[in-house]
Amino acid sequence: MNTIKNLYLLALLPIIILSSCSDNGGMAKIQVALVDAPANYDAVNIDFQDVQINVSSKADDEGGWQSLESAEPGVYDLLLLTNGEEQFLGEIELPEGKLGQVRLILGDGNILTVDGQETPLTVPSGSQSGLKINVDADIQAGITYKLVLDFDAAKSVVKAGNSGKYNLKPVIRAQMEATTGAIHGTISPAETATVVYAIVGEDSISSYPDEEGEFLIRALDAGTYTISAVPAEESGFTTVDVEDIVVTIGETAEAGTIAFTN
Repeated sequence: MNTIKNLYLLALLPIIILSSCSDNGGMAKIQVALVDAPANYDAVNIDFQDVQINVSSKADDEGGWQSLESAEPGVYDLLLLTNGEEQFLGEIELPEGKLGQVRLILGDGNILTVDGQETPLTVPSGSQSGLKINVDADIQAGITYKLVLDFDAAKSVVKAGNSGKYNLKPVIRAQMEATTGAIHGTISPAETATVVYAIVGEDSISSYPDEEGEFLIRALDAGTYTISAVPAEESGFTTVDVEDIVVTIGETAEAGTIAFTN
């Protein structure tokens, strides 16, 4: 294990300083998925054009709207998203803070199928300003969250009197689920070029400390980890291991200060 880690470290030493800047430990990841409950229609096709998140960070109380990265817009049949099925809508990395609302931007391709007949679904509002759903959840750096949007088709499709037309008045419940944990710690001396590993069984995830010596290893499954801090060979320091760090979903475990000695 140490031989492999030392070879890996030597290969990456030229980019350690750059990587420590780009590996932004102050961010949380939000993944958005769509689900539905059964409804008595043949199909309820909803045209999703964009999904936006409103978050206020600790550094910026005002926040703002941001579209999901790697978004997958398209027309989705809500009735296929039952019994554990879901549609991934995209994900985004955000600074820790409070996730206030999510906004769905719908297109014009909303179609209801009843008894084999297709009819347009009219959206009174939403195509322009978007459908806003309150979330009001705190998000923590280093944690991956899954935001599940439960689009209740049965309650959302409303018949417009005897006209034969239908309106879409979305009833959507948002539920935030933390799906991973993280480990935070500090190396000393802070300026030591180091690769830090979180090891569980035969698997490991690595990260680099920043200029202050702090590191945050993210997206960890629940379990008991060993943190192994591997300094550059020319530093004269030796590897330090910290064992039995318990990671809990939705929490950041502390590895404390890892002090190198000659």
